[in-house]
Amino acid sequence: MRSRNSATAAVARVGVFCVATALTLSCGAPSSKADDPQAAEDAIRQQIANYATALDAADIHLASQVWHTSGDISFITPAGHYRGWDEVKKVYEFFGSAFSERNLTVRDVSVRVYGDSAWSEFYWHFDAKQSGDGTAVQTDGRATQIHRRVDGNGWVLVHEHYSGMPMTP
Repeated sequence: MRSRNSATAAVARVGVFCVATALTLSCGAPSSKADDPQAAEDAIRQQIANYATALDAADIHLASQVWHTSGDISFITPAGHYRGWDEVKKVYEFFGSAFSERNLTVRDVSVRVYGDSAWSEFYWHFDAKQSGDGTAVQTDGRATQIHRRVDGNGWVLVHEHYSGMPMTP
């Protein structure tokens, strides 16, 4: 009887060891997705879509998931140069108060990934209605964004520069 219990306990210990080893290897190994350029490009494209959704909704919480919320980010627009998350989030507050309706459409997105850094560029069209009188607003432009992978897998926006379309002579 004693040898049967010892054998059962040994089998249980081996089973626990195998499960623990499998979990350690699967959880502790670097994610191949983090090193996959296509996965990185897809994640950045999703962040650009989230960027547009955050602006449409004037959603600072969603914007904080798109932007790195540190003091060393920047956002250059025709209206000014914003440095740090405390200033950048004011852009979303402005859009929320200045426009009763907002729709940012992004097109022709190009993404380049270089390790834990990337840049993207795209053209945009913005349809809105002013809060005060409902006047329609339409603008077009282009943007360049710089992204950084944090904690080895999540992509955040650290810099954007946007401008209107080029003027023809």
